[in-house]
Amino acid sequence: MEDAQKFTEEYFAAAEHPDPERCLAFFADDAVVHDDGRTHRGIAELRAWHRALPTVRYTLREVVPTASGHRARARVGGDFPGSPVTLRFTFERDTRGRITLLTIPP
Repeated sequence: MEDAQKFTEEYFAAAEHPDPERCLAFFADDAVVHDDGRTHRGIAELRAWHRALPTVRYTLREVVPTASGHRARARVGGDFPGSPVTLRFTFERDTRGRITLLTIPP
């Protein structure tokens, strides 16, 4: 659990940074992200996905282990309609600790 907590805190800090490469370093080369009804596969698509995101701030609320990874709940605030919102993030990671699947339901 502590590893998942620290990992998630570090991931959100990187995701807030304007340089997408900081965030992309958390992902496996063949990672998949499901976000807001869209699917992004591989680093090239993840790079485009990250660059299209508005600037946001994450406030981590909880981290819960799951059978295949962990789930986090965070308040997300920024320049987008409906801000701030609380979102769920489900992470699956490979044996090296890199994200293989990230799901963010709408």
